[in-house]
Amino acid sequence: MAIGYGGATLVSQETGVSRAAIALGRKELKERKKPDSQRIRKKGGGRKRAVDKDPSLKKDLESLLEPVTRGDPESPLLWTCKSVRKLSHELNRMGHKTSHNLVAELLKEMGYSLQANKKTIEGTSHPDRNAQFEHIHNKVKDYQAGELPVISVDTKKKELVGDFKNSGRELRPKGEPEKVRVHDFMIPELGKASPYGVYDLTHNVGWVNVGIDNDTAAFAVESIRRWWYIMGHERYPEANKLLITADSGGSNGYRIRLWKMELQNLANETGLAISVCHLPPGTSKWNKIEHRLFSFITQNWRGKPLVSHEVIINLIAATRTQNGLQVRCQIDTNSYPKGIKVSDDIMDSLNIQKDLFHGEWNYTISPKMAQDDSVI
Repeated sequence: MAIGYGGATLVSQETGVSRAAIALGRKELKERKKPDSQRIRKKGGGRKRAVDKDPSLKKDLESLLEPVTRGDPESPLLWTCKSVRKLSHELNRMGHKTSHNLVAELLKEMGYSLQANKKTIEGTSHPDRNAQFEHIHNKVKDYQAGELPVISVDTKKKELVGDFKNSGRELRPKGEPEKVRVHDFMIPELGKASPYGVYDLTHNVGWVNVGIDNDTAAFAVESIRRWWYIMGHERYPEANKLLITADSGGSNGYRIRLWKMELQNLANETGLAISVCHLPPGTSKWNKIEHRLFSFITQNWRGKPLVSHEVIINLIAATRTQNGLQVRCQIDTNSYPKGIKVSDDIMDSLNIQKDLFHGEWNYTISPKMAQDDSVI
């Protein structure tokens, strides 16, 4: 257009573009009202997207993402990690023409993103679950109002003793991480540590008995016994009752006969009427000790290999919080054999009284007369 007459021929010869295309371009320039520096072609021009030319592409992609509910249960991707490259390969095998980049774009448009599992399902919910929590709450308040001891108990996760990797990070000189074993095979001479915790709900203090043998009901009650003589009796010198809140399973489960027999022995020994309230099945994460004691112990030793029992005890005992949590800890070298059977006769001899509301979860074991030696 700047050259004038003969310009179209000259440009065609130099560029190889046809005169018809040059004439069309001149026409478009004349008709354009305002220059558009952003657009280089007419709106709607260019190659069509694969998804526009292939209407079934999105549908087939979604069927690969959810093969069990909406697609073919025999899909080769059913039991594999569904990466964008594998999805692209499978779509091409189905007759589509696509790349992993296009699959990524389509997934974003369809509202998909990489997400981890989320723990929300607690399993079957007992119909009286909420009622049991209310029962526990009311009983705890009654004991606290009477200045009587209320404790939450449980066994923390067993830990391998030795130079093993411990989750978390701690400050160290750059490029000098703590060196630990590659494989988590137990060291026979060190074994495992079983920390059994007792948490005082009223005074925000904890006791941890670190066992080196089996996590049995006898070990659980021995941990409570040690708490009472080392911490509880001093804090509650006039107490004649003790309330224990515990999970419904494990070494302190409501079905464990040995647990109840050992509690009877403890009641006889201390003169305490021991009441127990078990959390409903499937609600162990709601136990107070989990998020008031154990969680802070885990934070305190994060990134530190638990190389010895001494290290474990010191790390637990050093646990503190801004809300005033204090923890005491001790090693328990006793042996607690498994498989101890408690006969029906011994169970019948226990001085146990069940509550009217779910007596299997809520019961009180009172001391027996000194001359009655039927419980051993």
